[in-house]
Amino acid sequence: MSFLCSWSGGKDSCYAMHIAVKKGLQPIVLLNVLNEYGDRSRSHGIPKEILEAQADAMKLPIHFFESTWNDYERLYIESLKRLTDTYNLKSAVFGDIDIQSHRDWEEKVSNAANLKAILPIWQQSRKQLVLDMIDNGIEALIVSCNNILGPDFLGRKIDKKLIEDLEALGVDACGENGEYHTLVVNAPLFKEKLRVNVVGKETSSNYNFASLKLL
Repeated sequence: MSFLCSWSGGKDSCYAMHIAVKKGLQPIVLLNVLNEYGDRSRSHGIPKEILEAQADAMKLPIHFFESTWNDYERLYIESLKRLTDTYNLKSAVFGDIDIQSHRDWEEKVSNAANLKAILPIWQQSRKQLVLDMIDNGIEALIVSCNNILGPDFLGRKIDKKLIEDLEALGVDACGENGEYHTLVVNAPLFKEKLRVNVVGKETSSNYNFASLKLL
């Protein structure tokens, strides 16, 4: 079954895609939503050129559209319909774990494009998922986080020591509640590892963001 992956650039969408491929599904195209300026992803704040480098590393096309939050759903459905027609898609893969409202939305927009919504990591243990990601060779860095974590966590690699530090602060190991977001720099689906440096840090609306540079 051919699928589109809703691609954030982070660990959850990457691992969901990894599991889908292991189950025999075929990835065809990635979809990412940029901010209204078109320079970085709306969800994780990842620069467009780095998202393109991830797609290149997987030898897959990536489709972008720019949107405000107000236009997000309408434009998302339009993009799904257009990509379904272009690539003859059958399904869309999402990386959500256990927030029902997110699943409801993903099923809604997929249905609008006659696609089957597939959530390969749905309702699995959050902590175990992160451990499985590490064990399966997914390398990811924290690129944005809340103030419980603070700017010192930006750029940190997702590993077992990080999980311990997160839990000591009472933060969910997977960051499913938005405590932090990640950038995948290497994974089994990548043909080559991305070289990305954190070259600065900024704070906006009580959230911390890493300024990233692709080497």
